[in-house]
Amino acid sequence: MSEALSPREVFTKLLDGIGEGRFAELAGLYAEDAVVEIVFAPVGPRRFVGRSVIEERFKELATSVPVELTPVNVVIRETDDPEVIVNEWDYQVRHRETGRTFGASNIQVLRVRDGLIVHSRDFHDHLALAAAGGNLPQLVEALEGS
Repeated sequence: MSEALSPREVFTKLLDGIGEGRFAELAGLYAEDAVVEIVFAPVGPRRFVGRSVIEERFKELATSVPVELTPVNVVIRETDDPEVIVNEWDYQVRHRETGRTFGASNIQVLRVRDGLIVHSRDFHDHLALAAAGGNLPQLVEALEGS
């Protein structure tokens, strides 16, 4: 039996998968009862519970995200809890249709147990991502309606 991946190794696999657009594979990094909180999501759900729900979210992203996300400036910080790491990185974002580029900053607090993500608190620059995807009008409309 192989040794479980460390939190650092799991995060690296997650970020590499996102950067390479392999969203369909990413749900396998999460525990069956994992919780993902997207703390500053301006609209839509902010909490996803369970691998199957997370898998559906990744499938949705795979077909709806019109941008390429290249992770840069990655910093992984260990904590006094061996299951928890705090990750900071930027995305270099490129819109596939317009060619426009942006930067988007991110922080994630990740708890990994037995090689699987059990909890994630994600803090993304949603405004930059909406701008990069050409979705600012939809974002404003959604915010005005809430």
